Amino acid sequence: MARPLWMAAGIVCFVLGWVGMVMPVMPGFVFLLGALYCFARGNPRWEARLLDHPTYGRALKDWRKHRRIARKSKIAALVCMAVAGAVTGMMVGYPVAIAPIAIMTLVAGWIWTRPE
Repeated sequence: MARPLWMAAGIVCFVLGWVGMVMPVMPGFVFLLGALYCFARGNPRWEARLLDHPTYGRALKDWRKHRRIARKSKIAALVCMAVAGAVTGMMVGYPVAIAPIAIMTLVAGWIWTRPE
């Protein structure tokens, strides 16, 4: 009974991950990691397909085995988060933008401290 739930969660994460790869405001790779986790429990064949993906497979394997993020990926994530923070600040303004910018700052610090 749990397999269909893991599959549904994996599909949702997968779709959100691909949306995030196109939209700089959304963290796509995090959702791909979630999809990988869910597919490992719901459908190992889909997990293997994600791990064998020509673009994202290597990064997913690196994270799974060594919990590391490539420097290029770190820089891309930090730049996108900075742009998203600036846009948020301009569109919603002070004080509403404080919370999302603070969260992005904490996440950016966490990303930067991961091994390469």
